[in-house]
Amino acid sequence: MTLADCERVAEIRVRGRGRGRGRQHAYRGLIPQAYLDGLSIAEHTERRRARLTAAPADVTNMVARDDAGTVVGWGRHGPYRDDGTRTADAELCALYVDPRHLGCGAGRSLLGESVRRCAAVRYPRMPLWVLRGNTRARRFCERAGFGADGGEEAFEVAGIAVPEVRYARALTG
Repeated sequence: MTLADCERVAEIRVRGRGRGRGRQHAYRGLIPQAYLDGLSIAEHTERRRARLTAAPADVTNMVARDDAGTVVGWGRHGPYRDDGTRTADAELCALYVDPRHLGCGAGRSLLGESVRRCAAVRYPRMPLWVLRGNTRARRFCERAGFGADGGEEAFEVAGIAVPEVRYARALTG
């Protein structure tokens, strides 16, 4: 991923290339609508650029491209931190695909590459967090060999608790 990809990644994360999708679509009913409506591509672009520039060497940002070279998906993995404490595990921190490309293999490709890279450097396990009510994402994780491991927590958005479920899969052994 390059700095030039950051705006496209922000578009995918926020709305999914002008079709009212992305977070604003996928999280409808799961995260307060006022928060979703207020998401800004410009702000997310700048945040992506800052995070990419300052990313530690053990954090990897990747994009998937279509045949025309357009970014259609983005993923990020790095060391897992449990309550701020680094563990021996890797974490899939983010995975977003343009809704027009769902089911085309971009998400599977990004996830597969994250798993491959993390296994290659001998991380034993890869957890990830998914919104409890995001059944499509949960099915995707399950098809990729991840399973709910009992971890649950919530984060707050606009004063509302948004529950997440932790999924994980073994990478070695």
